[in-house]
Amino acid sequence: MENTEAATAPVTVPEAAGSVTEPLAAPVGESVAETGPAADSRSRPRVGHIQFLNCLPLYWGLARTGTLLDLELTKDTPEKLSEQLVRGELDIAPVTLVEFLRNADDLVAFPDLAVGCDGPVMSCVIVSQVPLEQLDGARVALGSTSRTSVRLAQLLLTEQYKVAPEYYTCPPDLGLMMQEAEAAVLIGDAALRASLHDAPRLGLRVHDLGLMWKDWTGLPFVFAVWAARKDYLAREPVVVRKVHEAFLASRDLSLEEVTKVAKQAARWEAFDAELLERYFTTLDFRFGPDQLAGVREFARRTGPTTGFPATVNVELLTA
Repeated sequence: MENTEAATAPVTVPEAAGSVTEPLAAPVGESVAETGPAADSRSRPRVGHIQFLNCLPLYWGLARTGTLLDLELTKDTPEKLSEQLVRGELDIAPVTLVEFLRNADDLVAFPDLAVGCDGPVMSCVIVSQVPLEQLDGARVALGSTSRTSVRLAQLLLTEQYKVAPEYYTCPPDLGLMMQEAEAAVLIGDAALRASLHDAPRLGLRVHDLGLMWKDWTGLPFVFAVWAARKDYLAREPVVVRKVHEAFLASRDLSLEEVTKVAKQAARWEAFDAELLERYFTTLDFRFGPDQLAGVREFARRTGPTTGFPATVNVELLTA
């Protein structure tokens, strides 16, 4: 997604604090397994945070559950966080699906935690001036370097619409894109702005990638999973599982209080609270059997041409 316009809704400590969980990590200088002079010096787990609204419900509750200060958060775009996780600069992070599948030997995914959809996603779209069937040989602007969304868009255009456009990458400015291209692929907050504000004003067609995938396969789609490096899991199994539990608790609390989350976010965003609540409840933050089936179908269709086996093994964190 290299989206310089990606907005971040601030995580604010709510007025009424919730119950405080146990610290995720032992104090610096202590180890979960041992303490004393011989113990290795440690720091908080290095955890990635996507700078898009679609991840806000996964982080908002961290302040309420008392675990926010136990994490060393790094905020960035999905691509950069994925790269940092793969390089070992982060211990745990959201990782785009394509990068997770390419590096599945080194990563373990958190069960029941992802960003995806089971139908419309609202924030991953193709905006076009003409019907998609007319894009053969046409220029299509990619307003993001997100390999997952781009690969999904390419797959759908190739397999469903039997077209082979000329793709190029550019900043996610819909007005400028439409000056040079017949269609554009946008994700994240830029896609929300384009599909809800700009496209209707410019008379453009909006095609939701999540809905297109669902109509084609009957399956949910997963754009990003949360994963830990296997070497970090081997060193800090207790910490990894506590981080997983903390994110699950944060998600559940955020969705229980989704009206409050949306109202807080609307203070800082170009979208009203009602729309944000609809967006947050449209997204699918689960990673269960149905979502895993969607991942395997995507891998089967794209793996050999995208850098991973069609039958790539997805390893999940166990209790």
